[in-house]
Amino acid sequence: MAPQTSERKPSTTGSVKTGMTMTEKIFARASEKSKVSPGENVWVNVDVLMTHDVCGPGAIGVFKKEFGDNAKVWDSEKVVLIPDHYIFTSDERANRNVDILRDFANEQNIKYFYDITDRGNFKANPDYKGVCHIALAQEGHCRPGEVLVGTDSHTCTAGAFGQFATGIGNTDAGFALGTGKLLLKVPPTLRFVLDGEMPDYLLAKDLILQIIGEISVSGATYKAMEFVGSTVESLSMEERMTLCNMVVEAGGKNGIIQADATTFKYLEDKTSVPFEPVYSDTQARYVAEYRIDVTKLEPLVAKPHSPDNRGLARECKDVKLDRVYIGSCTGGKTEDFLAAAKVLLASDDKVKVPTFIVPATQKVWMDLYTVPVPGSGGKTCSQIFERAGCEPPNSPSCGACVGGPLDIYARMNEPQVCLSTTNRNFPGRMGNKEGQIYLASPYTAAASALTGLVTDPREFMH
Repeated sequence: MAPQTSERKPSTTGSVKTGMTMTEKIFARASEKSKVSPGENVWVNVDVLMTHDVCGPGAIGVFKKEFGDNAKVWDSEKVVLIPDHYIFTSDERANRNVDILRDFANEQNIKYFYDITDRGNFKANPDYKGVCHIALAQEGHCRPGEVLVGTDSHTCTAGAFGQFATGIGNTDAGFALGTGKLLLKVPPTLRFVLDGEMPDYLLAKDLILQIIGEISVSGATYKAMEFVGSTVESLSMEERMTLCNMVVEAGGKNGIIQADATTFKYLEDKTSVPFEPVYSDTQARYVAEYRIDVTKLEPLVAKPHSPDNRGLARECKDVKLDRVYIGSCTGGKTEDFLAAAKVLLASDDKVKVPTFIVPATQKVWMDLYTVPVPGSGGKTCSQIFERAGCEPPNSPSCGACVGGPLDIYARMNEPQVCLSTTNRNFPGRMGNKEGQIYLASPYTAAASALTGLVTDPREFMH
């Protein structure tokens, strides 16, 4: 995957025209300029601002300090409040964070606040969603051509919809709450051309682990990562979300995939807000272009303790596991669980290690009990997981991904070796500084659960 510097010849007639990338076009539109260039600082109009229970109180505090206790947000229909991180816990401070969001939503008449009051039974809270990045998509807040910012680094997930989406800090969020604007530097763009028919043992998680392993965790620092090619075009929306979700693990400012028929079909029943997609010009300039033939790739893992510590799953087969975790914004979507179920279905064995199932949202949880797994004769994910001896699907949330309070479900409260579909494996993630985390796709996670060792899913897929 050698980078290829792009050689664009100037036009032969008239003045030399320089095109813009998708990200640059979104910046130009949002800053009301005809053209912008990488490195330029511009005031950008925000279309959607999301915050959650961990960062929301801080952002609200900044807003009130700077704009006054009685100030109103710039647009109560463009602010989205999503409790999702530390929900199912008895920790009083974590619970108070959700109360602060609720008070602010009531005070500001925020239209989109996905509240939870009964933590004992999430199903008793019809408004509660779960993981913010998946809920944003499911609830129609992700739209091509728009600017979406959120107080969470994985807000970049929404770039799958052909929009600029990035994580911001509480200070920026407090400012945007009051003004609807942000001062942003236009990022230069890296272009990743992924071609070839996706092998049936690979998922988007393998693709992004390949890219991060190639360019490193700092290889895209403050750059846009644009994904194109026949492979990307063939991916579902959820798989595209996985690809964009982990650009921040390469240091990326944002990930972006152009909107197409797949995008528009997904959005059909989710939003009535008009949107206008943008597409990169043929004369657009890129810092570098990487070409990947996906037919040559194999199932991957990121070994401890960094997402760029790439290894082949088959070369880690001696690694003994204590547990497997399937969940998070990266690996807790409906299609992630369908993928895991497909591998478990191919074996009559039971899992050899505790296998935790944490759906991202309430909708995903419902899907586990209602959507039949292809080729299963009508069985659902929950039936297949139960037969294989997995732990019952838990309440939808960010779960143990970050760690959080000691009583968070599936938190690693002792040093263990875990294979996980999450996005980070730094020391301390999932709650334990001495623990070891291997990151992998849902296919690899399910195969590894069946053996108790890091396992290439091809061993179970015929």
